[in-house]
Amino acid sequence: MATDPCPWRIVDDCGGAFALGTIVGTLFHSIKGFRHAPSGQYRRLIGSLNAVKQRAPRVGASFGAWGCIFSLIDCNFVYIRKKEDPWNSILSGAATGAILQARQGPVPMVGAAIFGGFILAMIEGAGILFNRYNQIFMPLLMYEEEPVDLDKGKVDVSVP
Repeated sequence: MATDPCPWRIVDDCGGAFALGTIVGTLFHSIKGFRHAPSGQYRRLIGSLNAVKQRAPRVGASFGAWGCIFSLIDCNFVYIRKKEDPWNSILSGAATGAILQARQGPVPMVGAAIFGGFILAMIEGAGILFNRYNQIFMPLLMYEEEPVDLDKGKVDVSVP
């Protein structure tokens, strides 16, 4: 798997997570603002826009913080362990969850670390299963089709 070097990966992951969080926050808070606004289509539209303006940037910032911390820890694990494998992501997810819950105390930190590691383990496991599934069927698909002859049917337009 070809990935960017770590300094650029951190920037990409942080920006991508912020963008994803802003989009998700916009969708979620526009629906929530529309539902909780007073009756009338105009009032509901204004309520939806106000909810998006107030709350979507916070969701984006939270996602961006998570993505930035995760990527920083992941790059450190790659540097320390000298290899890229699913364990780096799983440990990074656990450490990120713990760091983001540090202000609540040690018990929530442990819970968040277990949850973060579990979620990343599920994501990595699904990726591994998907890749193995594709490897099983990819050779079969490659040999079923006839190769296309690109020279067939060409007209010679060269001047004698």
